[in-house]
Amino acid sequence: MEQKLTYLALGDSYTIGEGVEEHERFPNQAVAMLREKGYDFEDPKIIATTGWTTDELQKGISEANIEGQTFDLVTLLIGVNNQYRGMDLDNYREEFTQLLEQAIGFAGGKKENVLVLSIPDWGITPFATEKETDKAKVAQEIDRFNRAAQTIAERHGITFLDITTHYRDYPLAVVSDKLHPDAEIYKYWAERVVEELED
Repeated sequence: MEQKLTYLALGDSYTIGEGVEEHERFPNQAVAMLREKGYDFEDPKIIATTGWTTDELQKGISEANIEGQTFDLVTLLIGVNNQYRGMDLDNYREEFTQLLEQAIGFAGGKKENVLVLSIPDWGITPFATEKETDKAKVAQEIDRFNRAAQTIAERHGITFLDITTHYRDYPLAVVSDKLHPDAEIYKYWAERVVEELED
């Protein structure tokens, strides 16, 4: 029997799809699209929890006991909570590098099977408006974190998908917490992942 393809999605609330149904999460939508194209994927393995920072994701990976396993696709989207909590950018660079190197290991060293997604700008949400957030400051900081992630990804030969520009330009649709995106926005992310794999 032919082995099914596997997908490991590493991240935080944006990967676990806070506030949407399981089938609406971007990794699940990506798998559904890939299946339609004839790729025989298992359901994605998601290691992600709302609120996680880079160090918490590292801990989550280690607790998931997947050391030595390999996957046909690995995505990494992490850092918004580092920014939200006012954590140090140099510390993010260091921990993001470690996470990316782990992701490459989980892809069996096949760098073309690893994708990094940029951090969305939560400053544009109704949640941020209600909290009277300094939106320009959030945008600048998110940009700095994304530049750091992009530089590290490119240095490692990994594709960096900018989803932040679309997030800022698209008429924002959020779930009931007024902070996290709805299924339509996740659909765009899933489409980007699928497009990249098919290139």
